[in-house]
Amino acid sequence: MSIRIKLLLSYTGMLLVSLLVFALTASLFTIAATGDIHSFRDFYKVHYQLNPLTEEEESIFLELKYLAKNEPDELMNQELLQDYDFKLKTVRAGLYVRRESNQVFESHTFNQPELEEHLPPYELDNHHIRDTFNIGERFYAYAKFDFRYSDGAKGSVYVIHERSPFGEVTRKLLPMIVVLLIGIIVIANAMLYRWITRSVVKPLNLLRSSTEHIMEGNLQFALDLRSKDEIGLLNEAFENMRKRLYESVQLRLQDEENRKELISNISHDLRTPITNIKGYIEGIRDGVADTPEKMDKYVNIIYSKTIDLDKLVDELFLYSKLDLKQIPFLFENVSIVSFLDDCMDELHYEMEEKGILLKWGERPSRDIEVVADLEKLKRAMLNIIGNAQNFMNKKDKFILISVQASPEWVTVEIQDNGMGISSEDIPHIFERFYRAERSRNSSTGGSGLGLAIARQIIEGHGGSIWVSSELGVGTSFYFKLRRTKDLGGTHADDNPDSDHRG
Repeated sequence: MSIRIKLLLSYTGMLLVSLLVFALTASLFTIAATGDIHSFRDFYKVHYQLNPLTEEEESIFLELKYLAKNEPDELMNQELLQDYDFKLKTVRAGLYVRRESNQVFESHTFNQPELEEHLPPYELDNHHIRDTFNIGERFYAYAKFDFRYSDGAKGSVYVIHERSPFGEVTRKLLPMIVVLLIGIIVIANAMLYRWITRSVVKPLNLLRSSTEHIMEGNLQFALDLRSKDEIGLLNEAFENMRKRLYESVQLRLQDEENRKELISNISHDLRTPITNIKGYIEGIRDGVADTPEKMDKYVNIIYSKTIDLDKLVDELFLYSKLDLKQIPFLFENVSIVSFLDDCMDELHYEMEEKGILLKWGERPSRDIEVVADLEKLKRAMLNIIGNAQNFMNKKDKFILISVQASPEWVTVEIQDNGMGISSEDIPHIFERFYRAERSRNSSTGGSGLGLAIARQIIEGHGGSIWVSSELGVGTSFYFKLRRTKDLGGTHADDNPDSDHRG
């Protein structure tokens, strides 16, 4: 639920509660309050206790009162009394007249046998001429006048109106009801305040506390994301920002660590050939190479080490530019089979000199085109094959190249029967300067950048590269490239045949 709806509901609820309380209070005071502010004692008397009669009833009562004062014996006239009673019936009231302890007249409006027993005693000074009484659950309000007949007998005339018992209950419970209504308003406000506080203020305080954590450099915390309103969305955005910031900091720390490791690795890989070159040059300078044969040997070694240094610097430069995405890829449609044929032809004599048989494993029956940068893809292919040839330890050495195609992708496999890679090393072989051989001997393990460069190139093509290996059996490198669309809609070239080339 949104904050806007929460606020709307809370204020609407408070408004309705207030209006209801006001209406109830006004109704209760209309029913029960006297309006007399001169006496605190009289404040809680009901209105009909002082004015029990309507205007019509009051008019009839004044006529009867006048008769009682001036012609009291007329109040023994049954016909006259019946006429007044008829007038009172029209306004749902009744007449009652007594003489001493005897009933002179009782209206049939009441139908109350116990009425006489509950009437107040005579009070000839008439200080209290209006009051209320109840008979069981029935409640009555009356106006009376006590007088004396001409013979001196005491008499009373009553105009009585039956009222709802709710009025008397209201009068008695009015203070408690008012306090209860005030309590309802206070409790409703408290509950609404708590609701708004829990749903708005508390999440905002949590968000403020989180910003303080970030200001102190602490990013290892999490926000409560259970709320689904606007503040919950804000917290979610803040939490995503915190995670990104934390990842950025961790990446920066990792980059700093990688930078230190890179400098250490470069220093190590440069130091070895430079030390060798320095040693052979000192040998020449000190006259150790005292024969033409030794001199040629020393010079050839120095030249070989210089070539290694140049290759290392070239690979460092290439990897750096690939990592920073400073080398553009020039994509074109390339026949993968023809491309691999060219690579195998280029490496044929080099592999033959090392006793390695380079041949096809699964060769498609026709060309399959992929989207590739020909020069960079060739560099990746040569790096993978070069890495494979460095770890051959069997008498019969071979490298097999296979191609498998799907409607969208082409997968190239380079399989060798070398020494294999341990499961601990497999996750790291595409990292820069990583060598499975702990000796870090560049003469057997290469520069440590070849596979890292291959991964950068393949991923730059939008593909992926991975490896599977078994120690003592061999290793298979795989890389996947996106295939160009086959306008013919068929994939007959996906069925390979075995065409082995030496």
